[in-house]
Parts: sequence; C-alpha cells; structure tokens
Amino acid sequence: MAASVVKASKCSRRGSTKELAKNPAKNATDSSNKANWNWGLLLATVFLITFATRFYKVTEPDHICWDETHFGKMGSWYINRTFFFDVHPPLGKMLIGLSGYLTGYDGKFAFDKPGDKYNETRYQGMRYFCTTLGALIMPMGFDTVYDLTRSHEAAILSAAYLVFDVGLLTLNQYILLDPILLFFMMASVWGMVKISKATASGASYSLRWWAWLFLTGTMLSCTISVKFVGLFVVLLVGLHTATELWIILGDLEKPIWETAKQVACRAIALIFWPVFLYTVFFYIHLTVLNQSGNGDGFYSSAFQSRLIGNSLYNASMPRDVAYGSVVTIKNHKTGGGYLHSHFHLYPKGVGARQQQITTYTHKDENNKFVIKPQNKQKVAKGKLQLLKHGDLIRLEHLMTKRNLHSHAEPSPMTKKHLQVTGYGENGVGDVNDVWRVMIVGGKINETVHTVTSRLRFIHMVQNCALTSSGKQLPKWGFEQQEVSCNPNIRDKYSQWNVEDNEHELLPSVSFSIYAPGFFARFLESHAVMLQGNAGLKPKEGEVTSRPWQWPINYKGQFFSGSQYRIYLLGNPLIWWSNLIFLALFVVVFMYNAIVQQRRDGLAEAQALALAQESRRSPCPAQSEDSEPSTTDICSCCPTPPSAPKSESQAPCQPSRSLQAAAWLFVGWVLHYLPFWAMGRVLYFHHYFPALIFNSMLTGIIFNYIIRPLPKWVQHVLLGGVLSVLVYSFAVFSPLAYGMTGPMANEPNSTMHKLKWLPTWEF
Repeated sequence: MAASVVKASKCSRRGSTKELAKNPAKNATDSSNKANWNWGLLLATVFLITFATRFYKVTEPDHICWDETHFGKMGSWYINRTFFFDVHPPLGKMLIGLSGYLTGYDGKFAFDKPGDKYNETRYQGMRYFCTTLGALIMPMGFDTVYDLTRSHEAAILSAAYLVFDVGLLTLNQYILLDPILLFFMMASVWGMVKISKATASGASYSLRWWAWLFLTGTMLSCTISVKFVGLFVVLLVGLHTATELWIILGDLEKPIWETAKQVACRAIALIFWPVFLYTVFFYIHLTVLNQSGNGDGFYSSAFQSRLIGNSLYNASMPRDVAYGSVVTIKNHKTGGGYLHSHFHLYPKGVGARQQQITTYTHKDENNKFVIKPQNKQKVAKGKLQLLKHGDLIRLEHLMTKRNLHSHAEPSPMTKKHLQVTGYGENGVGDVNDVWRVMIVGGKINETVHTVTSRLRFIHMVQNCALTSSGKQLPKWGFEQQEVSCNPNIRDKYSQWNVEDNEHELLPSVSFSIYAPGFFARFLESHAVMLQGNAGLKPKEGEVTSRPWQWPINYKGQFFSGSQYRIYLLGNPLIWWSNLIFLALFVVVFMYNAIVQQRRDGLAEAQALALAQESRRSPCPAQSEDSEPSTTDICSCCPTPPSAPKSESQAPCQPSRSLQAAAWLFVGWVLHYLPFWAMGRVLYFHHYFPALIFNSMLTGIIFNYIIRPLPKWVQHVLLGGVLSVLVYSFAVFSPLAYGMTGPMANEPNSTMHKLKWLPTWEF
C-alpha cells in the first residue's frame, strides 16, 4: 500500500544552491562578531563605571580609618625591615609596604589609632593600590559569568550587583587586606572558568591552556598567602578540577592515558606551583624582616636569635645557669610568653589579694627573675654554684622583690588549677615560695643550660606544675595571659626555658650555633599564626558580629566615627534580593533535578518496553510498493550544511545556567558556612567573599527565570532592575563616601529616612 505523500512546493530559490550552502557559515561569523562587539562594549562599560565609583574620594578622609591602623603600620614595618607578629600570612602586608615604598612613603608614620590625621604623609599610594585591586574584581566577575553562561544579560547584572554595592565600595577604598584578598580570590575563580573553557574547546596542552593553569595556581597561592580563609577558594577550585577530571575519565572516546596526563599537568600547576610560591613568599618575608621588633616574644628563643638587635642575636651569654643568675623564663609552647610580674595585685574576689603573675609576649624589665637557693637569701659572694636537675629554688622578681608563690586557692581563669602570685617582702616569704627544677628528660646532677634546656617548675608543697594556661586575663590583668599551677604535672604547657642569663662569674659563649634555618622558622611561623588565630577572642567592649547577621545586613561597622563618618553596610536592596535569588536557586535546582530524574525513569521504562516488544514481534520487511514520504521542503534544495557553533553564539541552555549557578552556590557555601564553626572573634567584613559568589549567582538565576519571555520584555525587566540598583547606590553612597551632620536617628538628619533597621548605627 502506498504511503501518503506530501506534495513538494515549487522552489522559489532554484539555482542558488551554492549561496545557500555558504550562508550558514557567514551568518555564524557575523553573529560571533556581533557577540564579541557586545561583550567588549559591556566590559568597557563595567570598567569605566567601576573605576569611576571606586576612585571617587579615594583619598578621603585624610585620617586613619578602622584597620588601616594595623595594616598601614605593618606596611611601615616592612619598609623599615622590623619584625612583627600577625595572625595572617605575609603577602598582603608585603604588597601594601611595597606599594607605599614605590609611591614615596618613607615608613615613618606611626599609624597609632583610627582618626589620626595623615598630614603630610604620602599614604595615597597605598590606598590607590588597594582600590585598584578591588576595582578589578568587577570586570573579572563580568567575564566569569559570561564564560559560564554565554549570556550578556546575566553577566551585566552580576557585575552591576558587585559595582553598586556600597559595602564592597567601602571595603575596597582603604589600606586593608580585604581588597587584596578578594582580588586574588576572584582571579582564582576567573582562571578556573578559563581552564574549563579551554579544556572543553579541545585546547588542552596549548600555550593558552598552560597560561591559564599557571595563572590560576599563582592566584590560589596569593589568596592563601594573604589570609588563611583563602583555603576556601582552594577547596572550590579543587572540587571543580576533580569534577572535570572525573568527566574526562568517563569519556570513552579518550584513552585512560589522557586522564593521567590531565591529572599530572593540573597537579604541577595547581598544587606544586602554588606550594612553591607560598614558600617563596615566606622566604621573602623572613629575609626582609630581619630587625628585632615588638613581635619577637611570640617566637622561640632560637627563632629570635636570627633577628638583628635582639638580645639573642649573635648573643654572648653564659651557657650554664647558676644560683644568683638574673634570668628571663619563657614558656616553651608555640607563641608562649615570658614569666612576668608587676606591682598590681589580683582584685578582690579573685583568690588571694597578692601580686599578679602572668605571661607577657613582649620583652620587658618586669620579665626578670633572680634564682636563689631555697633556704638562703643569696649565694656567698665569689662562690659559683650551678643549677642542676632536681634542685629546690626560689624565684625572686627583680623589680618588686617578691617571690614566685602558689597556694591552695583556685586560679582566676582555670579553676581546676591553683593560683600563682608574687609574695613576700624584699625576697623573704614562706615555704610556698619553693619550687623544684626538673629538666625534661634530665638526669641527676645534669646542669641547666640557657635556651636549650626544657624545664618544669614543680611546687614543693602543692605538687603542681607552673604552667601557662593560654587564657587571657580581663582588663585588671592588662589582658596578659594567665599563669597557674596545674596538679597535672605532665601538662604540655608547663615546659619553660631560660632565655636571657646574666651572671658575673660565668663565662659567656656564642649562641649563634643554635640559630634555626629557614624551614624551621617557616614551620614555627605557621604554628604561631595558627595559635594566634585560635586565641582571637572578643575583648571587653569590642563590637563583633555573628554569621547569622551577615546575609541579612543586620548591622554594619564604623570605619570612621569622627565628624566625617564612614559606615560599612551593604546596599540593602542588593543584599536582600541576593537572599531571595539564593532561595530561588535552591527551589529551581531541586525542581529540575526531580523532573530530570522522572524523565530518565520514563526513558528507561520506554526503552525496556520497546525491547520487550521487539523480542515478541520481529520488524517486518518494508513493502516493495511502499513509497518514502517527502517533506514540505523541495527536493531541489539540498539541506544546508550546519555551521559549527562557536561558543560565543551558542545559546545559553538552561542546564548550563543551572550548572554555573550550582558552582557559585558551592562557592558561597564554602565561604560562609565554615564561620559558623569558628570560635574566634568574627566581624561583618568576613562575609564579603561569600557575597561576591551570591551576587554572581543572582545575575544567572534572574536571567534563567526571564529567558522564556520575549526578548523585549527581558530587556525591559533588566533595564528596570539596573535602574533600581543605580538609584539605590546613589541614595546609600554617603555611607561609603562620607557623612556629616546629625546621626541618622535624629529627625533632622539627611540619612534619617534610610535607617530602615534600628541596628544600623550611621
């Protein structure tokens, strides 16, 4: 039986076969060129608006704002080569110091406290440097979203969310680590996307591919070299890379050797190269800072012996410790302080009202003690008696003439420990002043040595070990660290060493042989930094915040609280809409996952049914008199060859947009949720890395939602949103550019109507 035939219409284009065959490629090229022009024009616009908004009033106010007092001071120390301690890795501070040095800053400004006028100080170069890095975040964000989605609309909206946030603007304009950190973080994500794009286009192992690999590795190293929270973007890039390698492994058209090559190349560029750079940054840091400074005391005695100007540098002091020696005693734990006392007493209600004993991390005359026999005030003049393992001694504080003492009173902070005090008058006390000196791993009659002997001081009566608990005392203890006596005499924090040693009868020897090498100092620096980070607790009266407050823009923080006020607060329309689109992404992603799972199940069921049907009834041969059906396209027009789609003209598929949004969501999670588990002090500005991911995600989801609408409707909606963002930026920009006059809680203030939440303090 003949099949039905659809009559072919007469061809109106007969004779133009060659032109038809050529048109698709020409059209593809034209479309690609147009897309590239649009991309370039939009990127130039983002550059222009970003730099205009960031550099406006960048040198105002002309006084220290917020943490400029810390990081400006540290930049000065790099210029002066003065050693200091900080809880963050060194790269950001080194770059601030370098930018100041190259722009004429001499490193002499004190950076004492917020509000101090810069006067004639050439601080501008450091602000310009930080602002430039902060301004480059927005163009990279634009290009990253465009490469992820191939959508100009998604890219421009994401960039607008970054450009018109007054919080990011404020954070970018000052001498801080944050703009440097955010720049390197964004550059790492940008490089990650470029690697993926080059790999997908078949450009693996090309010069461009290798360049992006090493650029990304460099940016990862720089990010974690500014702050340890850079580890979060390292995790993101690691997860993305592992996913790509898994996909390559599953591509059966490629041999297994291809996967091995990809793993090796990425390990070189994204693991070994960043580790090498990270080590180089610390080598530069430790080489430049070779002068003794106020951070010496956080490090071991051996570490300090490498610092010019330190009492241990090229030190010549007695090797042995003897009775009558004037010594400083340092806790042997990482970052441990010096045994210290002063004339102040413990307050009423805190154990016995006797003299305070603490540990102090800076060198001070109040750190000096005299070693005396347990039953004598002093050793006979001219007689030398060395201190040995197991000896009973008293330690008299040189400045106050009171003895190190303990008794059956609870310690002020660690109640399970006993209180340690300074007791007596002119070195005369009681039996509770007696301590047994024990060398860790020592033998009978072994002599105590300066620096190298690890010691325990065991109280003779209470049988407890002198220890530094690591807990910070309140203001009555000048926020120094608690010293207590632990009944557990094996407490790991009960080990001490003699650092400085003065005795007129003992010969001096050089201690340069005990100076550690680079890798020993590298490891100790990390141990001290990590311990310092863990010990960052809120101080009395200090304004802090909690992670739940950050996404809702609950409370900002003052950068400048004088007559010229700067207040760090996000643009509320941007921050609150970010949360809405974050929730929408979760809903849309879950919905699509469920729909896709059902479709896969349906396809599998249909395939199974078709297979069963084919087994029951074999396919009949085609009838000889059957005629093939024709289409309504004329047979004289050959099917035009399809032009290969370039990436620039490839449509923004919904699955592609959701996949891009999913990675940005992972970035937001990695940069936000870990703060919930942190016990250290936290501030509002810790949320801004997560904010960048959320803002890019918003642009993608907004574009995903409006895609089914007609093009002109999409553009109207996009234009409306952009107009609202620009207006809200103009309204809230005084928060970043400076406010004068009454506070917002006063009715006659120009900012009164903008105080939408009672917790906003501007």
